[in-house]
Amino acid sequence: MSDPVAVRVTQRVRADIIFGVIPPGTRLTEKLLSEQYEVSRVPVRECLRALEAEGLIDVRPYAGATVVEPQPQDLDALFDVRLTLEGEMVRRTARRAKAQLEQNGPDEEWWALRREIGRVLDEGDAVLRDGRPDELPGLNQRFHSLLADMSASPSLSGILRQVSGKIERLFAATRTYRGDSAWSEHKEILAAVDAGRDEEAGELMTAHLERSRTGLRRGVPQPE
Repeated sequence: MSDPVAVRVTQRVRADIIFGVIPPGTRLTEKLLSEQYEVSRVPVRECLRALEAEGLIDVRPYAGATVVEPQPQDLDALFDVRLTLEGEMVRRTARRAKAQLEQNGPDEEWWALRREIGRVLDEGDAVLRDGRPDELPGLNQRFHSLLADMSASPSLSGILRQVSGKIERLFAATRTYRGDSAWSEHKEILAAVDAGRDEEAGELMTAHLERSRTGLRRGVPQPE
């Protein structure tokens, strides 16, 4: 997707689906979305194609698009995929961080992402300090997305976005975010990345995700 307007509207609609602003079962039409997000129908069509590919909506001929229900039975399978993907990506990010210190000149794109992820961590600290926990899930997703972008692995980032979006929907539906503890783990992961310790970064990410899986399991009804 190269159209910046389509990218922007897709990000907004995706976030609204993930965090429950647009609930499961909602029927989405080009007309509705173009009016709600104040864009033409052309980027909306691209948005709907992208969200269908990510499994967030179901598009049927003559019936339009419908937001699908979260799938709690997929919890472990989703986390297994995410552990493999994000563990590898954070190791790549750490190796790229080390290369920044060894090359002749800085990679401006990499440093722009690094500055942005620092701002996200600062904002998360402020949210926790001011008692605004409802803002933390979006920042959590932003942190993981930026860390993935820093790995310079677009194909893996795309897969991770699909998997993590479905996991975030389950967190949003059950309100089982870990808050302070998870946020401090983000800082430990980033410190390992900044130091170029790729294996440590991977191990910290794995532990972080496993703790999140355990917390989410407590909130998701288990089949009898």
